[in-house]
Amino acid sequence: MRRLDPLLSALGYCSRREAMAFVKEGRVKLGGVVVKRSDQRVDSALITVDDEPLEAPDGLLAMLHKPVGYSCTHSEEEGQNIYELLPSHWPERNPAVTSVGRLDKDTSGLLLVTDIGSLVHRYTSPKSDIEKTYLVEVDRELDPALIDIFAKGDLMLRSEDKPCLPAKLEIVSSQSARLTITEGRYHQVRRMFASQGWHVEKLHRERFGPYVLGDLAEGEWLMLSLEQVMR
Repeated sequence: MRRLDPLLSALGYCSRREAMAFVKEGRVKLGGVVVKRSDQRVDSALITVDDEPLEAPDGLLAMLHKPVGYSCTHSEEEGQNIYELLPSHWPERNPAVTSVGRLDKDTSGLLLVTDIGSLVHRYTSPKSDIEKTYLVEVDRELDPALIDIFAKGDLMLRSEDKPCLPAKLEIVSSQSARLTITEGRYHQVRRMFASQGWHVEKLHRERFGPYVLGDLAEGEWLMLSLEQVMR
């Protein structure tokens, strides 16, 4: 049971003070009955605002199809950012919604966003071993020898003191491939190909752990269930 006013504030609906106005206007109901006081303790599962259930009261996890040209930052100085594609009240949640790791501005595809700190840590920890699959297009014909080079687990990147973990490369066409990695080093996929003389022209993440982008349209997001991930 939580007090109504900090609950609405934490979920990004309004400030604590504005919660009083929500209640006065009859916008908040508990089990279908209009709430009379903004300071009363309530069960979040029974609360509606404007006749809609509270959005993700126990924490939010969503999948976003990030387009090229958007940065994974809250800063407006870097131009367009992914939070412009999400509901405007999500950054107002406390904690605010943030991305799980990052995709650089020139990379598109699957990105997870959440306000659950433990999930961010779980999915970005160096010990997580979560598989991420990318569709890669390069500037010239691929050499099948890259499959073994990436799989060996001894590939060194410039300025790194440890080799990359084994990665699975599947050549799709003469200049495109799927690469599955379990790390999240800075610009790792681009640097892996660059180390062997290939320039990545396009990079798109198709899968992150158990989540597959599928036919989710570019710039769209999809709420995910917490039942599996919170076990």
